[in-house]
Amino acid sequence: MVSMSGRPAADLTRLLDDLGATLLELVHAPESPAAAAGPISAVVIHDPVDEAEVRPDALVLGVGVSGSERIIRLLGELGEQRATALVVRAPVPPDPQLLRTVEQTGVALLAFTRGASWTQLTALLRALLAEGELGGSETETLGGLPAGDLFAVANAVAALLDAPITIEDRNSRVLAFSGRQDEADQSRVETILGRQVPERYARLLSERGVFRELYRTDQPVYIESLPASAVTMARAAIAVRAGDELLGSLWAAVHEPLSPERSRAFSEAAKLVALHLLQQRAGSDVERRLRADLLGTALEGGVGARGALDRLGVADQPMVVLALTIAGQHTPPAVVSGAELVNERQRLSDAFAMHLSTVHPSSAVAALSDVVYGLVPVPHQRERYAVSIATDFLDRIGDRGHHALIAVSPVAEDITGLASARVAVDRVLRVLRERGSPRVAQLADVHVESLMLELRDLVVARGDQPTGPVARLIRYDAVHNTDLVQTLRAWLDHFGDTVAAAASLYVHPNTFRYRLRRLAEVGEIDLEDSEARFAAMLQLRAVVTR
Repeated sequence: MVSMSGRPAADLTRLLDDLGATLLELVHAPESPAAAAGPISAVVIHDPVDEAEVRPDALVLGVGVSGSERIIRLLGELGEQRATALVVRAPVPPDPQLLRTVEQTGVALLAFTRGASWTQLTALLRALLAEGELGGSETETLGGLPAGDLFAVANAVAALLDAPITIEDRNSRVLAFSGRQDEADQSRVETILGRQVPERYARLLSERGVFRELYRTDQPVYIESLPASAVTMARAAIAVRAGDELLGSLWAAVHEPLSPERSRAFSEAAKLVALHLLQQRAGSDVERRLRADLLGTALEGGVGARGALDRLGVADQPMVVLALTIAGQHTPPAVVSGAELVNERQRLSDAFAMHLSTVHPSSAVAALSDVVYGLVPVPHQRERYAVSIATDFLDRIGDRGHHALIAVSPVAEDITGLASARVAVDRVLRVLRERGSPRVAQLADVHVESLMLELRDLVVARGDQPTGPVARLIRYDAVHNTDLVQTLRAWLDHFGDTVAAAASLYVHPNTFRYRLRRLAEVGEIDLEDSEARFAAMLQLRAVVTR
């Protein structure tokens, strides 16, 4: 089975090929070949308190599920929901009833190795099982392997060198790895689990000049083992380049230096990895653009919205629109300029997409211009749930040289409501940008401010000028260098509290009272008339700039 992106579709067989022995062990699978190699559509974390949506063909992580009775009961529930497999923490009790339940339900049972975290496993699975359903339908290959499938490339190189392989980026983050990682040492296992070379090992390599040597040559570099640490096996590494650009590196855990033949094979493998990395990067750019187009079509709510929502996987459910942006006036000048702001926005977009996917597997995220929009399915009339999701995200990322803001729309019950939700969320976002706070808001939180901004737009568009008492006070101040407009504004802002208004202008209350009487005479305004007060306040808010 092949996904629309041209990569092999995620299934149980491929999952065990890539993660087996290192993280997962197949306890038992249904005897049916189709079931044993069943497709995997999503990763779902089981929560006995708050039931998550389990899509057909899902891989379910049974966090905290132990004991034969609980596992058997959960297998029965997942069988009714047509899940593919259940993962529980090892060791799994040797109970014949478990095996019979697997056969009856058609849900495979896997054991997750002790010592690794569920968070690590979830991140690995979502990276490995990404199907790329938004891509084209034609299958592409590079070197006989599906284009951009780094796990397949790692396994091919491992077979070529007869050694477990990792493919890493320039920052020593693990992009993919081969099977047989259990044959390596403890440092490799830690690297796989954390998807990153641990800092203490990276520091050792740096101190020994390994990275310097690796990045200045196009030949494999041999690194002796470090018996005093957990690096008890030697390594062979080679830089992965595209012309002069360094893309990453390829690492093999070996027992001895590579022979000339294996060194040549390793060098050729690095060139193949470079092609796949470039293909993957290009594919990511294409996918981002396509998701942006689909999300834009969906948010417009026109005739193409239904098809766009179907392709994004969020149709036929209540949704909210989240809009994230960086507040320019709170962003340091070094970040505001050019590419740095684009990179920062893309980093936030990727982090936002990952955060929302953990909340709901059907969430969709894309950047449109300088705003990152997210569609999140929610329970009916649960805007506050979406607010908590947005707040949690901003709490997690903190303020790292930026000031991120998120607007939350009302719940859209259908496609028609989605266009209105987009309008509402843009209104909220505009207020947040003007004020710079709060970090997260709904329309109900900033409705008045939103109306005032729209009124100012109307005034500017029509070219309206102050009239009546306000216009007379403005002319008088300009001629006599007085502050009658400022006095009126302070009095209105403080609901007629003369003492508080005087304090805001740093003048004596008696002085303020004199000015108040004078502005009533000059402006010909009755301050006892509520309609007159409202008209003056409205003009001072919408027409008169400070």
